[in-house]
Amino acid sequence: MFDQAALFEQIPAETLEAMRRAAEGPRTEYRIAPVPQTKSLSVLRDASKTCDACPWACHDHQTVFGEGPKDSAIMFVGEQPGDVEDRQGHPFVGPAGAMFDAVLDEIELDRHQVYVTNAVKHFKFKLRGKRRVHQTLNARDINTCKPWLLTELEIVKPKVLVCLGAIASKSLFGSQFKITTERGHIFKSDHAPFSLATWHPSALLRAPDEVTQKRMRREFTADITKAWRKI
Repeated sequence: MFDQAALFEQIPAETLEAMRRAAEGPRTEYRIAPVPQTKSLSVLRDASKTCDACPWACHDHQTVFGEGPKDSAIMFVGEQPGDVEDRQGHPFVGPAGAMFDAVLDEIELDRHQVYVTNAVKHFKFKLRGKRRVHQTLNARDINTCKPWLLTELEIVKPKVLVCLGAIASKSLFGSQFKITTERGHIFKSDHAPFSLATWHPSALLRAPDEVTQKRMRREFTADITKAWRKI
């Protein structure tokens, strides 16, 4: 006789959770993020894997949490994982990540010595044929995921905080923050003794022409160098 209970006992818990979410179908509502009170990055990272606070935390893509040393003196905060990051489960490993790594190499800043994360931990996309196209985050996406980011900041306690792009900057410095006018300025924030906002590496890749891209690349490199010198 077929023993259904015995069969389910053999299925890994994460697979059962994915099956449950698939059966529920797509969601549109937002929930409170289940962020634990902890001083451990590994505990926080493990807890984030089962977060379903936003509609994007569905069964077909994963949480992409921050990576880097707990005692890192500098933290970089981007926007959200992209298609490559979602598939690999690591932040800044796609085209923008390659640009980011190239600049770090240029100024001799070891990627393994910095903490890199995103304001939002899930990839928000829209299917266009077989392609998953990046979608702009809204305030609910950012605020729902913000407790994870704030807890990362509390644990790492970076001396220098660098926000990459407008989304990360507005998330941590306020909705009135304008990267076009405040970029490259170092100031003290609620999150670090030294804070700075600069272009997101993807903005360099989307530059309308080569002249603009070279200018933005110089500005981006100068801003990261300025932040690095504060350590």
